[in-house]
Amino acid sequence: MRKGGFLGLAAMPALVVACSGGVVPDPGGRAPLAAETQSYAAPIVSLPVPVTRPLPVTNAAPAALRARVDQLIAAFPGKAGAAIRAVDDGWTVQRGGALSLPQQSVSKLWVALTVLSHRDAGKLRLDDPVLVTPQDLTLFHQPIAGLVRGEGYRTTVMGLLTRALTQSDNTANDRLLTLVGGPSAVRAFIAEHQLGAIRFGPGERLLQSGTAGLTWNQSMATGRGFEAARARLAPEVRAAAMQRYIDNPPDGAAPLAIADALARLARGELLTETSTRVMLDTMGASVTGRARLRAALPAGWKIAHKTGTGQELAGRNAGFNDVGLLTAPDGKRYAVAVMIGDTRTPMRVRQQLIQNIGAALTGGRVASSVSEDPSES
Repeated sequence: MRKGGFLGLAAMPALVVACSGGVVPDPGGRAPLAAETQSYAAPIVSLPVPVTRPLPVTNAAPAALRARVDQLIAAFPGKAGAAIRAVDDGWTVQRGGALSLPQQSVSKLWVALTVLSHRDAGKLRLDDPVLVTPQDLTLFHQPIAGLVRGEGYRTTVMGLLTRALTQSDNTANDRLLTLVGGPSAVRAFIAEHQLGAIRFGPGERLLQSGTAGLTWNQSMATGRGFEAARARLAPEVRAAAMQRYIDNPPDGAAPLAIADALARLARGELLTETSTRVMLDTMGASVTGRARLRAALPAGWKIAHKTGTGQELAGRNAGFNDVGLLTAPDGKRYAVAVMIGDTRTPMRVRQQLIQNIGAALTGGRVASSVSEDPSES
């Protein structure tokens, strides 16, 4: 299939079935019905692709938006950056957009894109079976771990993709990472598509253990083994490890590079039309980050996004992010990346920065109180 312009963000269940070769995203991992196992060799029914319009070359970003983003980032007590790229109109607003900031779970985007690029190349299918074993378990938020019993849990590529993007499940993400060939495969995708200042780390286990000052052992993946081992470390060891991570995050990325990658995804430049739809529809079903960009959306706006949250030590946080594609009621699309790399501010203040950036674009009102999803706390 050729790559083409993306047709919008209508997250219709029937469309996802049609576009994913008959596979119904099912985090529960049930056996698919006969109608859901249609071969990918079969024709895929899709809407016509409109002729791609060349992006206008313009610097006419809204002056009020530029001033507001400048004000918000400059006033924030910590290291932060934001970038907004108008997908259809071509302008960009940014402040701190070139900083290399910790991505944390935002990096799951690059794993998912690599998976879907393998699908486009015929290297895998979304309904391919995958076994998740106890040796695949990671740490922190991994709801799939409760399903891994005995020899393991049987699911599909799409089941893992859904869990990784909508629930930010670390084990689902790392199992996909193994499936496509490890971190080197993701880095190759980033380089091949010239995504710019985006680094990809060594995977959840090594990234998080290194940030804490630990050497990973698989026994840390069960119970609260990781947290117990981390608690036994001397405070100065943990502080030094976190400082190293903040100074040179192996998963660091520039908000401008992420916003540009999301804009290119929306325009159909990274994946085929079908895979683009699967990616954005799945991002649109995310349940994380209710108190971030989503909280600033007025009626009629849509969002397809990915959050990321790093470890905290003595009130210091390394990584608090939300990036995504926002679609206005008139159909215009905006790629937004708001990233906080180092701060001692409470979570509510971090949430408000992200909400305020979003509200500056959408004209929405910042929520007075929204509960954050536990997976992102």
